[in-house]
Amino acid sequence: MKTLNFSHNDKMPIIGLGTWKSKPGEVYKAVLTALKTGYRHIDCAPIYGNEKEVGNAIRDAIKAGVLTRKELWVTSKLWNDAHRKDDVIPALRKTLSDLQLDYLDLFLVHWPVALQPGVMFPKGSDDFLSLSEVPVAETWQGMEAAVDQGLVRHIGVSNFKLERVKHLVENSRIKPEMNQVELHPFLPQDELLKGCKELGLHLTAYSPLGSKDRSSAIKKDDEPLLLEHPAVKKVAEKRDCTPGQVLISWAVHRGTAVIPKSTNAGRIAENLNAAKVELSVEDIQFIAQIGPEYRFVDGSFWAMEGSPYTLSDLWG
Repeated sequence: MKTLNFSHNDKMPIIGLGTWKSKPGEVYKAVLTALKTGYRHIDCAPIYGNEKEVGNAIRDAIKAGVLTRKELWVTSKLWNDAHRKDDVIPALRKTLSDLQLDYLDLFLVHWPVALQPGVMFPKGSDDFLSLSEVPVAETWQGMEAAVDQGLVRHIGVSNFKLERVKHLVENSRIKPEMNQVELHPFLPQDELLKGCKELGLHLTAYSPLGSKDRSSAIKKDDEPLLLEHPAVKKVAEKRDCTPGQVLISWAVHRGTAVIPKSTNAGRIAENLNAAKVELSVEDIQFIAQIGPEYRFVDGSFWAMEGSPYTLSDLWG
C-alpha cells in the first residue's frame, strides 16, 4: 500500500475506509471487515454519529490480533460547536473515549464554520458564531494544545480554501499537515492540490465516487452520476476493473489520500484492491476532461438567511 509521509516519519496509508453515512448497526461490521481485509486507515468524525461503533470494531480487531494500534491510522474531526480554544480538548476527549483510543493519528478542523456550543446543525442565525467572534486562529491554538498533550500526533483541516490554508500556515506554531476536501474528476481541485503541496499539506479526497447516497435534503434532482460517466466506464473496461476502482486509483495516482465509504464486504475489498489498478498518463488526462465542474457537498447549509457565512467565504 502506498503511503503519505508526515512529520516524525509517520506514514498514512493512502486508501482508507470512510464512515460518513455508514448507518448505526452497519458500521461496526464494516470497520471490522475492513480491518480484516487489510485496511489500516479509518476516517471518522463525531458528527457522523457512529464513533462508538467504530471504536468497538477497532477494539475487537486489536483484541483478536488482527492488528496492533501502532499499525492503524485513525483520523477524526472537531465539530463546529467546539471551536473555542477551551472547548477543543473536551470535544477531543469525547471522541477518544468513544473510539476507545489514547490518541488520534490525525485530528482535523471539520469546517471553517463556528456554531454555538451544543448546536449540531443550525436552525437559524442565532445558532452561528462568526469567525470574528471565534477566529480560526483561536481554534487552532486548541488543536496545537492537543498535540502538546500527546492526544493527537498530527493536525489539519477540512473544507478549507487555499487562501485560508495559507493564512493558517503562516500564522501557526504547529503547521497543518492535511486538508480533507471533496475531490473527484468533476471537482479535481487542481489549484488547491498544487497550492497545498507547495505549503506542505497533503489532500484527502472525500466523496471520491460522487455522493449518491447522501441525504435527500442536500441533493439536487439533476446531479451527474460519476460512476456511470462514459469516460470512467471506458477506462474501467480498458483496465479490467470497476468504475469505482478507476476513481479511487485516479485519486491515488494524483498523490491524494482517498476514503471511499462502504458497508458491503465485497465492495470494501474491491475498493482496497484499487491500489493495484495502474492508470496511464493518458487515462488520467482522459478522465480529467469529463467536466463540467460539480460540487456535491456545496456547503449551502451553512449559508442560510442570517448566517455570517457565504459560499464565497467557503470556496472563494
